Amino acid sequence: MKHTIIYFSLIAFSILVFAGCNQNKENAPQKEETAQQVQTPKSQKTIDNLKAAILGETTASAKYAAFAKKAADEGYAKVSKMFEAISHAEGIHAGNHKRELETLVKETVDIKADTFVVGTTAENLADAIKGETYESTTMYPDFIAQAKLDNEQGAVTSFDYALQTEKKHKQMYENALKLLQDKKEKTLASMYYVCPKCGYTYLPNELKENCIVCYTSKEQYIAFK
Repeated sequence: MKHTIIYFSLIAFSILVFAGCNQNKENAPQKEETAQQVQTPKSQKTIDNLKAAILGETTASAKYAAFAKKAADEGYAKVSKMFEAISHAEGIHAGNHKRELETLVKETVDIKADTFVVGTTAENLADAIKGETYESTTMYPDFIAQAKLDNEQGAVTSFDYALQTEKKHKQMYENALKLLQDKKEKTLASMYYVCPKCGYTYLPNELKENCIVCYTSKEQYIAFK
C-alpha cells in the first residue's frame, strides 16, 4: 500500500511539473511580445513623419536652388530670385523638423536630399506647384493630425509653420508660371523676405511689424534682392 501511494505521488508530481513547463512555454512569446511593445515609442508615427518631412524639405531646398540657377541661365532673373528665397525657406523647415526629431529620438539625425530632375523654368515651376500642393493639402495636414494624437506639440508647431508657408509658396509659383506663360515675368517682385523662424516668405508690399505665422519681428527677416 505504501509503495502504491509513493507511485501515484510521483505520477502526480510529474504531471504538475510537465504542466508548469508547458505553461511557461505558452507565456514566453507573450512576455517577449510585451517587451517589444514597450520598446516601441508612443510617437513612432510622428517620428516617421518628421523623417519624411526632413527628406522632403531638404530635397525641395536643394531642388529650388538648382531651379534658381536654371532660371538665371535662361534669363529669368526675377524667377531665379523667387526660387532662391523659397529654397532658403525650405531649408528653415528642414532645420525645424530636424530639431524636433532629435528631441524625440535623443540622437543626431542626418538625412540627405533625394535625387531630382531639372527641366526648363516653366517645367520647374510646374514641378514646384505639384510639390507645394501635395504638402499643403495632404502631407502636412495629415502629419499635424497625427502629431496631435501623439501629443507632440513641438512637431505640431513645426509642421504648421511649414504648412502655412507652403500654401504661400504654392500661390507664388502659380502666379509666376502664369506670368511666364504670358511673357510678363518681368513684372514679378525683385525682392523677397524670409522669416528665419518659420520660413514664411513675403513680398515687399506684404511686410508687417511681425510675422503673421510666428510673430517674429520683421527686423529679423532675411532679405533676398
